[in-house]
Amino acid sequence: MAERARGVAAADVLDEVRRRAAEGDGRTGAEAIVAVVREHGAVLGREDLASLVRTVRAEVEGAGPLQPLLELPGVTDVLVNGPDAVWVDRGRGLERADVDLGDAAAVRALAVRLAAAGGQRLDDAAPVADARLPDGTRLHAVLPPVSPGGALLSLRVLRRTAFPLADLVADGTVATAVEPVLRALVARRANVLVSGATGTGKTTLLASLLSLVPHDERVVVIEEVGELAPDHPHVVRLTARRANVEGAGEVDLVALVRHALRMRPDRIVLGEARGAELREVLTALNTGHEGGWATLHANAAREVPARLEALGALAGMAPEAVAAQALGAVHAVVHLRRDDGRRRVAELGVVERAHDQRHPGTVGGVGLRVVPALLVSADGGVTTGPGWALLEERCGLRGWAG
Repeated sequence: MAERARGVAAADVLDEVRRRAAEGDGRTGAEAIVAVVREHGAVLGREDLASLVRTVRAEVEGAGPLQPLLELPGVTDVLVNGPDAVWVDRGRGLERADVDLGDAAAVRALAVRLAAAGGQRLDDAAPVADARLPDGTRLHAVLPPVSPGGALLSLRVLRRTAFPLADLVADGTVATAVEPVLRALVARRANVLVSGATGTGKTTLLASLLSLVPHDERVVVIEEVGELAPDHPHVVRLTARRANVEGAGEVDLVALVRHALRMRPDRIVLGEARGAELREVLTALNTGHEGGWATLHANAAREVPARLEALGALAGMAPEAVAAQALGAVHAVVHLRRDDGRRRVAELGVVERAHDQRHPGTVGGVGLRVVPALLVSADGGVTTGPGWALLEERCGLRGWAG
């Protein structure tokens, strides 16, 4: 009887909370939900009431039946391929989750509701949405006919606290011998690119390193979607805004980088370089703005020059201009890999001009190459590469003891 009463109350309470929200009363806190329960005359025990509150809040302001997965410790991604095909990533690769979302119509309804919560339209006329939910979770949703098999959802969890660098060393993401070098790059105000494939932990590492920036410095972070959460008292955040349904109101990353330069930054950080904003960042780092950081998608450190060329082309830059700007702006590259589900810093390198375009370290004909300075094996062993002396000289690391 208690189970039945709780189920009836959940449906009734959920409908009532949604009705009130539609009428302008958007309260979804525990007290408001308890009040609705009492108005319906339901008698529930403490545990049943707490469970009901969690259920209703997850349906109204969270991800519904997916919310418990998003709240699991260590979860970075929740993927929905169908009503009974839900996957999670807890840092060990994808695992099947024991969640049944009902039927295809229920998955579609969930996708539409989540997109609306992120301020985006998702329907037959606009079957793809990329949004940020109120709690910061990133949502990507696709509807048929773009996804013939049914609605698809991809949710990326935003971690609101940065891991201390020591924690990344303890879990093997950062080798013990590499830690003092990373600390030195921050302390010596080096300009650094953090590269890696999707899901390798670039944002996690960058947040940890930005937490080491002296607290009397002003850090301006520019992102397409707010993800970086360094433990630092003076972080100013700028996030891009998409155009509305009428095509107006867009504020892109190029504009945000330009505005950031007028905000008296001590450090400029670009969450991810993925377009023409690279030109603005390289220009800034070449004109006295030290200690800048950015992340970049690349499958290997040696492919960073090709990525720089491709992104520079989006800004109308010739390869020669990219090479000239990057040589003056980028002091080091920190590359991450993912092996058997485990994320780790695999290489530190330096950018230098490649005089011979046939050099095996040159990719894309940019006139640049990334020379390995430190190479990290899967078991944490560290060896120096041909670029170590240059990294020592360029970043003032000689004799650095951490």
